[in-house]
Amino acid sequence: MDFVLGLPLSPKKKYFIWVIIDRLTKSTHFIPERMDFSLDRLVELYVSKIVSLHGVPVSSISDRDPQFTSRFWSKLQEALGNWERYFPLVEFAYNNSYHSSKMAPYKALYGHKCRTPLYWMKLSEKKKHGVDLIREGESDSG
Repeated sequence: MDFVLGLPLSPKKKYFIWVIIDRLTKSTHFIPERMDFSLDRLVELYVSKIVSLHGVPVSSISDRDPQFTSRFWSKLQEALGNWERYFPLVEFAYNNSYHSSKMAPYKALYGHKCRTPLYWMKLSEKKKHGVDLIREGESDSG
């Protein structure tokens, strides 16, 4: 996360570009903004442009002042509500994500992938999906 400052004023009164780069993929977001921004505005932009697409990051690196970075993350946590409440989900996501070991920590510990809530149905139970579900709905209403 960094800012490109000192640009000529745009027709929409934008003065700088907020640059946010994913460390793994190098996918980049360029977000133009006015100079009279507030920290609340940056958090709002971050949630709408970054969190909504990619989720909340596990970590962040910035060349900005450490106090600014700390205030930004505090405001983001405030905007997202009680951060402590979501820690079990953060831990779950982290432990089920692949890391430099080429394996998720859960798989390394237990020898298999963790079943996520999406798959908490009985193994013998067969669910209809996609086209089959639509066809069943059409035949029921017809």
